Amino acid sequence: MKIKKILAAGIIFCLSMQLLCACGAKRANTPDKIHIGVAYYNQSDTFLNELLTCFKEQFNGGESDNPEVTVTVKDASGSQRTQNDQVKELIHANYDVLCVNLVDRADTSEIIDLARENDVPIIFFNREPVAEDMMQWDKLYYVGADAKQSGMMQGELAFDAIQKNSKIDRNQDGKIQYVVLEGELGHQDAIIRTETAIDTLKKKGIKLEKLCYGIANWNRAQAQNRMMQMIGQYQNKIELVLANNDDMALGAIDAYEKLNFTESAYPVFFGIDGTDVGLKAVVYSKLSGTVYNDKEGQAEAMAKLALAIVTGKGMEDIKLKKNKYVYLPYSKVTSENVGDFLRKEKFLKK
Repeated sequence: MKIKKILAAGIIFCLSMQLLCACGAKRANTPDKIHIGVAYYNQSDTFLNELLTCFKEQFNGGESDNPEVTVTVKDASGSQRTQNDQVKELIHANYDVLCVNLVDRADTSEIIDLARENDVPIIFFNREPVAEDMMQWDKLYYVGADAKQSGMMQGELAFDAIQKNSKIDRNQDGKIQYVVLEGELGHQDAIIRTETAIDTLKKKGIKLEKLCYGIANWNRAQAQNRMMQMIGQYQNKIELVLANNDDMALGAIDAYEKLNFTESAYPVFFGIDGTDVGLKAVVYSKLSGTVYNDKEGQAEAMAKLALAIVTGKGMEDIKLKKNKYVYLPYSKVTSENVGDFLRKEKFLKK
């Protein structure tokens, strides 16, 4: 009887020790601190700056059982070579995961090779790499939105405005004379946004006359200069301005203000992104509408994905398409619903 009790006690002791060791091992594999490196194409981009602010906020005042997270941001100033060097620096500094907004979406080979060789996962964001490149490694992810949807919604916003206000066709010739301010030359999202917006208007029966397309590199100042050139060429003929983002739409408005046009002589302006300044312009009826790019949702998806990759927890809660992609939907914004999108504390400070 004593022997049985001794054996039973011994078995319980061994099992207890195994459990303790297992728990200890689990704790040892859970990092106390996570280092996230962010590399983005240019700090002049208003939308990306707001997105990264939202991303950093995801780690402020988090749950007590979550690891401490540090985020380091690198600006490539529009140079892919600079970005490649920055990614190399972050990898060699033993960052756990990288979030990369590419300068050139078609030039990913060096970044992917570096990450794979050092087993550092990458979450690409906002600028989607070529599909073939995303298939090179199972630790490559993308968070963003569907450019085609944004172009379609911009076209729908313009259609609704034209239907409601016959004065947009100022010369009453039955056609809308328009110009487009595009992002970078050859940039996939710029091309898709432009083509889809125009196709949407045409499919809805709006007769259009293209006056000019101008590249303004997503930049407000460049858009102002480009718009002033268009105004000099076409004067009051311009009835509609479609811009691939809010900054360029606001740059176009700046051009009309600088040239002292009366508001009655303004065309209608439409942007994309729903930046804080873009939303403010909708409030004051400078922009007739914009398309909201869900920066809060994208920031949250990036943060959850980064934590899940490093800790191994929560990946099952993330809805990945093809085990790699997270797409957040766009939303149409007009003066009627802009209040739903404003982050009031930021709006009131401006």
